[in-house]
Amino acid sequence: MEAAVGFRCSSIGWRPLITTKSSSCFVGRGRLRGRSGGMNLTISIANTTTTTTTTTTSTTTTCGIAEPSGEPAPLGQKTRYKDGWLEKMFMGLFARKMDKYSSAAAAAASSSSSNRSNNIGGLLDYDYDKFVEVSKKVMQGRSRKQQQQVVREVLLSMLPPGAPAQFRKLFPPSRWAEEFNAALTVPFFHWLVGPSEVVEVEVNGEKQRSGVHIKKCRYLENSGCVGMCVNMCKIPTQDFFTNEFGLPLTMIPNFEDMSCEMVYGQTPPPLEEDPAMLQPCYTSMCSLAKPHSSVCPKLQ
Repeated sequence: MEAAVGFRCSSIGWRPLITTKSSSCFVGRGRLRGRSGGMNLTISIANTTTTTTTTTTSTTTTCGIAEPSGEPAPLGQKTRYKDGWLEKMFMGLFARKMDKYSSAAAAAASSSSSNRSNNIGGLLDYDYDKFVEVSKKVMQGRSRKQQQQVVREVLLSMLPPGAPAQFRKLFPPSRWAEEFNAALTVPFFHWLVGPSEVVEVEVNGEKQRSGVHIKKCRYLENSGCVGMCVNMCKIPTQDFFTNEFGLPLTMIPNFEDMSCEMVYGQTPPPLEEDPAMLQPCYTSMCSLAKPHSSVCPKLQ
């Protein structure tokens, strides 16, 4: 079975469209093929700033990278991106939600622009640097658990009431659900983490295509902060999928090259056994780093 798949933004959120024709109202379009009870499933989605190529081995999104090579810049250099209106709107939505939890001083400083940011034009005024700056404000003055709780509340606020329960009904833990969510991660999170691809991983002793390889995480690259990576992304995202959605997810950041592996279907380890919790600071990149500390203080 083969069909074209698109995603349209409507008043009730993102709606999947099944069609064989292209349409100007599409945010993305693609072909769905794969295997689940006799149906073959492979998903690829493209939009105005994203080029997606699907092969028999991987699904890759180049994510509007402005580098001549089309690949993330080498470690130590900041990758240049060319974000479109859709990416900026996502940045604005998340930044505006998170800004409510920033310090009182930061909130007072931004009060003059509050009216402007309450419309679409205000959302499009955000760029990735502003999004990261808001994240840093949220992190300051909060403990590790408090930072993670803020992200959880922001994620819940982005969903309609009852969404986690509906997700559990639509995607009960199964190989199909894990592979399908991995495929959706590539296009829908490219604005946040940069280019990624679906890869084969081993889950409970079986190989399946429920892994996502992030080539060089944009969030870690722009923040340069180990604490932000772990407390504002890795742990709350794992917890949200595993406990709210009921679909286990483990994220394995590689702090040597800033890549990351997402494994749907794999239950995350306890924090005390997670190697990411022992990672030192990027002393040459992070303004909050403590050079003589063996572990990033934000992880303690």
